[in-house]
Amino acid sequence: MPHSQSSAPRGRVRLARGASPWLLPTVATAAVSLARSRRSRRWAAVAVPTTALAAGMLWFFRDPEREIAQGRVISPADGVVQSIMPWKDGRTRVAIFMSPLNVHVNRAPLAGTVTSVEHIPGGFVPAFNKESENNERVVWHFDTELGDIEMVQIAGAVARRIVPYVPEGTKVEQGERIGLIRFGSRVDVYLPEGVEAAVEVGQATTAGVTRLDRD
Repeated sequence: MPHSQSSAPRGRVRLARGASPWLLPTVATAAVSLARSRRSRRWAAVAVPTTALAAGMLWFFRDPEREIAQGRVISPADGVVQSIMPWKDGRTRVAIFMSPLNVHVNRAPLAGTVTSVEHIPGGFVPAFNKESENNERVVWHFDTELGDIEMVQIAGAVARRIVPYVPEGTKVEQGERIGLIRFGSRVDVYLPEGVEAAVEVGQATTAGVTRLDRD
């Protein structure tokens, strides 16, 4: 199955879907304060932090195009590998922590069909905390050439909204955008039995680019 993002212009950056509830009010406030700052010192004082916040929001919700890498399983998230843990059923869980500085659009680790998108309510402790296992999360299952692949988007202390882009039954290409987590959070991928992780704890990952499995 061809990669949908491979022909995209390099360097092009767009804004993430699902960003508007946060972005539009912030940008509108900044625009109003800047317009009124020419006639009022009070508004000038307001314009500085609101403009800075709007710029920060634009940076946070960036969604750059990517040249999708080759490999059986690629990273669904920008971030740092937090842990690599063998699971009781023979799978290996690769947990990727995303700080507020990372791109927060997540991508499909493999090509296949989305067989399940399940929202599970929970808490909002920091995503690097062990207790984040019980956080608000969305559990994805993909039917792929490697069998069933599970991916979990986990909300963090600030990230209180996970926005899936595609529903159950959708056929996705490897590296295709599938969802957004607003603000710092975590994404787990479960490598199937017999597939060895190619990344190490502490290694930086790029969604759609970093290969997670080893030949």
